[in-house]
Amino acid sequence: MTLIKSISGIRGTIGGRAGEGLTPIDIVKFTASFGKILMQSTGNKKIVVGRDARESGEMVNNLVVGTLQSIGAEVVDLGLSTTPTVEIAVPLERAAGGIILTASHNPGQWNALKLLNAKGEFISDAEGQEVLSLGESLDFDFAEVQDLGKVVNDSSYLQKHIDAVLALEYVDVEAIKAARFKVAVDAVNSTGGIFIPALLEALGVEVIYKIHCEPNGKFPHNPEPLKEHLTDLSEAVMTNKADLGIAVDPDVDRLVFMMEDGELFGEEYTLVAVADYILSQQKGNTVSNLSSTRALRDVTVRHGGEYFAAAVGEVNVVTKMKEVAAVIGGEGNGGVIYPASHYGRDALVGVAIFLTHLAKMGKKVSTYRAELPQYFMSKNKITLTPGLDIDGLLAKMQAKYAHEQHSTVDGLKIDFENEWVHLRKSNTEPIIRIYSEGPTPEAAEAIAQKIIREIEEIIS
Repeated sequence: MTLIKSISGIRGTIGGRAGEGLTPIDIVKFTASFGKILMQSTGNKKIVVGRDARESGEMVNNLVVGTLQSIGAEVVDLGLSTTPTVEIAVPLERAAGGIILTASHNPGQWNALKLLNAKGEFISDAEGQEVLSLGESLDFDFAEVQDLGKVVNDSSYLQKHIDAVLALEYVDVEAIKAARFKVAVDAVNSTGGIFIPALLEALGVEVIYKIHCEPNGKFPHNPEPLKEHLTDLSEAVMTNKADLGIAVDPDVDRLVFMMEDGELFGEEYTLVAVADYILSQQKGNTVSNLSSTRALRDVTVRHGGEYFAAAVGEVNVVTKMKEVAAVIGGEGNGGVIYPASHYGRDALVGVAIFLTHLAKMGKKVSTYRAELPQYFMSKNKITLTPGLDIDGLLAKMQAKYAHEQHSTVDGLKIDFENEWVHLRKSNTEPIIRIYSEGPTPEAAEAIAQKIIREIEEIIS
């Protein structure tokens, strides 16, 4: 059993002993502490809750909503929703904050509490530490019976989210309608199976091939939208001669496209493509995290903007985007953050902008992909063993490559002339992530394996 408390929320496997997995006790104490902090800091009792469709979702939702009532909060329960939908709902509801019940790309035995402030943005690391501290101490009173909170169930935000996407300046519904796209969708049997087809219909897409779109939480494959997990989508695209395929993760903040030939467009290139279109309409800066492709930098420079890198984690990317007034940003895992909509990764926004771009170009997806800067990434990981000194390990690797350009903003990133490697401890799993990129797949994998061998030598 695993319980991880980090900048990405309170995440763990369901069951086991308290403090070792995400048990009811852990859910209650951290929900209560977060709710108390929100109400005390804002003077506002309203809190928005929404969840993905994973099998533990109903149980976790019942605990969270009941706990919030027990501290006197007024709960707006969106039910089956998406991470970006909850992010949009919080400011629209003038709420103190929100809680999203999702473990994002993690397998079905996982769930999590993702915590939002009054802006509908993820809380900071310092605020997260305050939640953890109060949750462990439980140094507060619960509400008397006459002060218990109420619950309002609100299912209107599917349409409100779609309406907000359609209203974006650079989303062209008429162009998309005229293109008469045929689109296949894999939503891994979570809430994307509700939201993505509904958005496509609103955009005028009449032919939609839905696979794994029943929101029952029974994930038919690993829910992380990677090539090896999307063979069913590839087959659906090819069999139906679709123009493209769309895959999202369980909470619909990560977006991946599949080309008409059944090959992946590349999760790293979701943000690159969306940025390419936005920057063609509006000159400005961009931001992605340190583990994202250099292609975004190249596209940004081509359009006359400046590229900036941030530490991994949506809150870090958003902070940097605000600092440099970026017009588009996100993460290389298929996460698009478009400030004109809101400061959160949003697959619905990404779909609408990409289809607008594709419709106006009049090209096949594969043709467009070939025109973008060509980089190839290798993503590896090392499972952590108890007691491993991660900081000491990274310090030794930094010393070994002190002569190369490097950054310690987030783990260790080493920039070689033609490749880069980024080593960092995951916020969501007990692993070290090792991302590398190069001009060819072989170059990216070769530099990754070289670094992995050196790490293993240090560990042993």
